[in-house]
Amino acid sequence: MPPATKRRTATPATGRSWDEPTLAPVVLVRGAEPLLAERAVDGVVGLARARDPEIEKVELEGTTYGPGQLVVAASPSLFGEAKIVVVRSAESGTEDLMADLISYVGSPDEETVLVVVHGGGQRGKKMLDTITKSGAPVMVCEPVTKDGEKASFVAGEFKAARRRADAEAVRALVDALGSDLRELAAACSQLIADTTGTITAATVDKYYGGRVEATGFRVADAAVAGDAGGAVALLRHALDTGLDPVPIVAALALRLRNLAKVASMRGGGGFSSRDIGMAPWQVDRARKDLRSWTPEGLAAAISAVAQADADVKGESRDPVFAVERAVLTIARSRRS
Repeated sequence: MPPATKRRTATPATGRSWDEPTLAPVVLVRGAEPLLAERAVDGVVGLARARDPEIEKVELEGTTYGPGQLVVAASPSLFGEAKIVVVRSAESGTEDLMADLISYVGSPDEETVLVVVHGGGQRGKKMLDTITKSGAPVMVCEPVTKDGEKASFVAGEFKAARRRADAEAVRALVDALGSDLRELAAACSQLIADTTGTITAATVDKYYGGRVEATGFRVADAAVAGDAGGAVALLRHALDTGLDPVPIVAALALRLRNLAKVASMRGGGGFSSRDIGMAPWQVDRARKDLRSWTPEGLAAAISAVAQADADVKGESRDPVFAVERAVLTIARSRRS
């Protein structure tokens, strides 16, 4: 459903954010993140229904589209009600769809809102160029990959529901479920529905503690803190609960990469967390961690993770031993 409050999101260079819906005869929703595309469409539909509660919504599927369906769908109804037409999966659409969209965009019905959903890629480039050159608004729905962006998304979910969540709660939720945006959104909805008051890290731990404990992020936190015993215990628990060594190594690499980014900016003058692709809380945590790390220790830890990455991806017969060795090396590389 559309957000209840305006979110503060970065505006894409070649379009508007997914959470900035607008009405126009033609609207292009473009990007490979399905959840955000759904939110974008819902936002446009919500605006259309706010303007006219009786508006008729028509859905067309690009993969099964037949010639002329768009003209029929976009034509005024018998009683003249307004329409909003949503074309799904345009990136996989038939040639008939591409041709009909190109033709329609040249002279759209001003009483109809056409929303074209394109999941990314260059298929249908002529159609996409025609839409963008017409001046139609483009809502961008690219995958959210950086932890800082995921944290902003989670914070936005709570803000939209008018619920307060502290920074540690947001971090814990991203650490636990950050690999999948839809899962993050579902977790936010559950916490909003099932709890009262401020959502804290303890609240998140109550609902998702098992998930948090079993992630590579907790393993990485313990290793970077120099807690060799705790890191190995968390690692074995994670592996026992079915977590593959590969994402654990990825979490270790991300944690060390963040340390290296912040370390490289020391003495470099004023820089923001956005400049290095990190959330402010990640930068603050890295700065605190770096007080106990030497450049040599950090280099040794990064080398250990690089070796573990190669080992768990096929160069070792025992990937579990490889990741455990990396964890121990990281913990012992920290200055005591």
